[in-house]
Amino acid sequence: MPAASRASSQSSRSIKKVGSTTKLPSFHTDEQPILPADNELKRGLKARHLSMISIAGTIGTGLFLASGSSIAQAGPLGALIAYIMIGSMVFFMMTSLGEMATLIPTAGSFNTYAARFVDPALGFALGINYFLNWAVTVAVEIAAAAMILEFWVSPSVLPGWVWSLIFLFIMVFVNFLSVRAYGEAEYWFSVIKVLTVVIFIIVGVLVDAGVIGGHKIGFSNWTIPGAPVVDGFGGILAVFLVAGFSFQGTELIGIAAGESENPRKNVPKAIKQVFWRILLFYIISIFIIGLVIPHDDPNLLNSGSVDKSAIAVSPFTLVLQKAFQPASHIMNAVILITVLSAGNSGMYASTRTLLMLARDGKAPAIFSRVNSRGIPMPALICTTVISAICFCMSLFGSGQVYNWLLNISSISGFIAWLGIAISHYRFRRAYVAQGGDVSRLPYKAAMFPYGPIYALLLCTVVVCGQGYSEFTKPNPQAVNLVACYIGLPFFLFTYLGYKFYYKTKLVPLMECDFSVSNLEDGDIDEFHELYEPSKNQADEKDQ
Repeated sequence: MPAASRASSQSSRSIKKVGSTTKLPSFHTDEQPILPADNELKRGLKARHLSMISIAGTIGTGLFLASGSSIAQAGPLGALIAYIMIGSMVFFMMTSLGEMATLIPTAGSFNTYAARFVDPALGFALGINYFLNWAVTVAVEIAAAAMILEFWVSPSVLPGWVWSLIFLFIMVFVNFLSVRAYGEAEYWFSVIKVLTVVIFIIVGVLVDAGVIGGHKIGFSNWTIPGAPVVDGFGGILAVFLVAGFSFQGTELIGIAAGESENPRKNVPKAIKQVFWRILLFYIISIFIIGLVIPHDDPNLLNSGSVDKSAIAVSPFTLVLQKAFQPASHIMNAVILITVLSAGNSGMYASTRTLLMLARDGKAPAIFSRVNSRGIPMPALICTTVISAICFCMSLFGSGQVYNWLLNISSISGFIAWLGIAISHYRFRRAYVAQGGDVSRLPYKAAMFPYGPIYALLLCTVVVCGQGYSEFTKPNPQAVNLVACYIGLPFFLFTYLGYKFYYKTKLVPLMECDFSVSNLEDGDIDEFHELYEPSKNQADEKDQ
């Protein structure tokens, strides 16, 4: 170890707590402005909250509705292959995020990690895109909720936009109360979704075996001409996009880690459950649908959007109707809960992302403030206003601008995953370069560096394949192609604009910042044990 570096390491050997910020030994030592202790987020998310968010947080319309169109596009085996590949990519991406979030639990999550370990410009671009992604998602979900209610209530009774405002108020109110209120709402939303999927799997197995429905199906639907793979690799690639959208939101665990009661223990537990969620709720569900419903069933082609007719032909509805006649009403209620859950999570993710952008100096300082309950009210108000504006754009005019906003937000999820993979690769290299012992990490990502590289490559394929369906048409339309990829130039504009204006560069490994804020006092001893090099290691390096 060079003498200067050794002296720096020895001078920072003891952890010091200033206000509410703890500096780790032998890492970045530049002091950052410290916010008052009463201006911090509250660690109100319990282990059961994180567990349920990790298990069912992303189960939504992508599974309940779009899974049917996936099988119609690629066949039962093709859809299964696509979901397995995307699911494995998400698993590796989540273990990468888990390693960073357990070591550095912060509400800013991956955009903060990108700024620290890659380039501040990348952190800014990821943060802005992710913030807008979820703000627009809130607008989409409140519009979808109004359409779902048309299944029971005629628009002549109460206009759809009134229902949308009511749902927006509910989402804002839950996030206004406390982070524990958000966690509690997501816990019960997730319980309902988990029960629905479990019942669906049980009923599906009974239907396929002939216990319900009168005759055994087995694998007969896989022997239909053209099955089990439709349109070869092209069909699988098309489903990559649908499967990717279905898994978006998984990374919310990284943001929630900043407000977890015990991130050192709870985050690894939640991350480990991601594998079982992918296997049980996505892979097995897709497998069951492919067994019970033929891929050429016309109902499957109409199950990809949120409206009254799609709910009636949802693959979940079609299977559950074998056992329960009012299945369409049950699934409509579940999908309504799913939409509320997605909007609630979107409101939470946007406010925390904007908060951390402000605290990193990448957004106006007013958004860095929180109230006495730990709620970032300025960020919450800003998110609500943007969501309301986006919703209004869906009501007036041709809707072209709104569609572009939707495409910008859609691709942002995939870009966020790319950012996580890149950040983790640099994170691990910086950790080792600064003397960290990988064996002492509280949580280690699976198959490093191959896991992050696999996630990076497959996610790149998904991003580049956004316009596949349009390219394969006999006469592709330039306007549609622009709509498919408009999110990519928007991301590059924010990244390059920030980079050129502030002249940022790749952060050297030895200057990567591993500081952690908002730690509990009891964590200090554990940080000594985890990060302070042992005396033997120090002596060996000195020699």
